[in-house]
Amino acid sequence: MANTPSAKKATRKIEARTAVNKSRRSRVRTFVRRVEEAITAGDHQVAFEALRAAEPELHRAAQKGILHANVAARKVSRLNSRVRALQA
Repeated sequence: MANTPSAKKATRKIEARTAVNKSRRSRVRTFVRRVEEAITAGDHQVAFEALRAAEPELHRAAQKGILHANVAARKVSRLNSRVRALQA
């Protein structure tokens, strides 16, 4: 248990940051799931639009420290290649 005032404040800050990070992580997962569902359905146009919406969300999450930058880039790259494969 936190004993000093600064430790108590740190605990409050951690709780607040955790809530924000959880929300952001959930939002990213939702956007990625929409792309995955469109790919599974085989609808190139919907998948393409969903990817265009998901890409900035992934990069924003990386910028905010929710994801590592390389993880975000890798996810975008892999989703992009799967969406392009639908077009053929």
